[in-house]
Amino acid sequence: MKRLIKVHPDDTVAIALADLKAGETADLEGEPITSLEDTPAKHKLSLKELQPGDPVIMYGVLVGSAVHAVGKGGLLTTGNLRHESAPVSGRTARAGWTPPDVSAWKDRMFMGYHRADGQVGTANYWLFFPLVFCENRNIGRLREAFEKELKPDPLSRERLLLRKLIRGDATPENAAGSGQPVFKNVSLRFLTHQGGCGGVPEDSEMLARLLAGYVANPNVAGATVLSLGCQHLQVDRFRKAVGRIRKDLGKPLLIYEQQQLGTVDELMGSVIRDTFNALREADKLERQPAPLSKLAVGLECGGSDGFSGISANPVLGHVSDVLAAMGGTPILSEFPELCGVEQELVNRCHDDAGADKFLQLMQAYEKAATRAGSGFDMNPSPGNIRDGLITDAMKSAGAAKKGGSSPVTDVLDYGDYISRPGLNLLCTPGNDVESTTGMVGAGANVVLFTTGLGTPTGNPIAPVIKVATNTELAKRMPDIIDVDTGPVISGLKSIPEMGDELLEYLIRVASGEVTAKADRLQQHDFIPWKRGVSL
Repeated sequence: MKRLIKVHPDDTVAIALADLKAGETADLEGEPITSLEDTPAKHKLSLKELQPGDPVIMYGVLVGSAVHAVGKGGLLTTGNLRHESAPVSGRTARAGWTPPDVSAWKDRMFMGYHRADGQVGTANYWLFFPLVFCENRNIGRLREAFEKELKPDPLSRERLLLRKLIRGDATPENAAGSGQPVFKNVSLRFLTHQGGCGGVPEDSEMLARLLAGYVANPNVAGATVLSLGCQHLQVDRFRKAVGRIRKDLGKPLLIYEQQQLGTVDELMGSVIRDTFNALREADKLERQPAPLSKLAVGLECGGSDGFSGISANPVLGHVSDVLAAMGGTPILSEFPELCGVEQELVNRCHDDAGADKFLQLMQAYEKAATRAGSGFDMNPSPGNIRDGLITDAMKSAGAAKKGGSSPVTDVLDYGDYISRPGLNLLCTPGNDVESTTGMVGAGANVVLFTTGLGTPTGNPIAPVIKVATNTELAKRMPDIIDVDTGPVISGLKSIPEMGDELLEYLIRVASGEVTAKADRLQQHDFIPWKRGVSL
């Protein structure tokens, strides 16, 4: 197994694939490199002597500059390297692209739920949510009622024993219930949030657009929406947001305003009767074959490590390119983690309008962070740094690999909905849940999520497939990891080979043949981004 790797010919750093002791020599493309100090796996060695201010190149781009002198073979740390990224302007060239060979995939299908607007879902959920936090309690009451009655929970041995003791009689063994759901093809999901009123009008507008995206998402059969009546996020504003995505939604949207209906009992009675009848209709829909072009795949990373940019993220990049070549829609988000690779992405934009929008969103975001006393340079977390990602530009250059090399067909702001196939850039924070929440709100019907440290994030309506950057993590946290790309690090598999395996797994999840680990754990995270600073 290799002990050092250089990602790009122009790089001035190498990544340690295994722990190196001080004085230990490892081969790098025929050249012996001696580690000047103990270097943990995933961390970086300088391949040349550095003086203060000297640039450091990784992935072929500027990722930092030296704070003080570093010898050849020296370990790069937050003490001797600072964040620095290359300046960016409008498109300087139009990036060429040679699509991958997709002959093995062109006739492949997945089994999905076809919607009236032409989208295809990987799941069939009925969604409950409030327009304002005041209705969270009523959403909770609906959840308790529907979940207990539509999918009876078998009594555990402990509950059965306690019931016998309470009743003082011999409760029949079959009192445990069968646990069989009432509906076969439709399931329920419940969202709550802390928005819809208070704050600034921009927050309510963004929440309206996000929730509209969840209703429009092909994984949703219909929705039950609760409004109080006096909040900032008015029903009309929400309906307008839905109309921006689809003039004819083509699915039921049941909206109830408590202040108009009167008592809670009157509200609940109407909601339960109408929703139950709608569920009967939604349950009639069954999975049918659909081409892979109907997949809209969110590309996410969280708990990233020093291997993310050389194993799991490039594997996602391969999948992204295959899907883009077939007319699918990969979505790359997390704008603070695209810092330093803007020029490459600008050059990949389909037109000048997309390039300009991307730069405007990036610059506005960074200015907002700076005004708040922060900045993109503060994005790496302590865990990122501990495992080798010591500047934001270094982290970003690896994170961007999730988007492959295909042209950028569209640039979206948070709350926008996809309308063009091909690679879309979506402005979100790097925060795992806020970003994943935004991509699903933009229409992603499945999410690929890489992690090097282990992250349990999921989503209420879209399966989130966890992809480990290293085999050690996959073995240590098997309950959250779906696919292990560690064989790329060990040299047992190439990135295209591993990418093909991941795409096969994705198709099985999209077809309902396999349940993603996050869904098994009921990890249904939903956090809307307020436009305040979040990295």
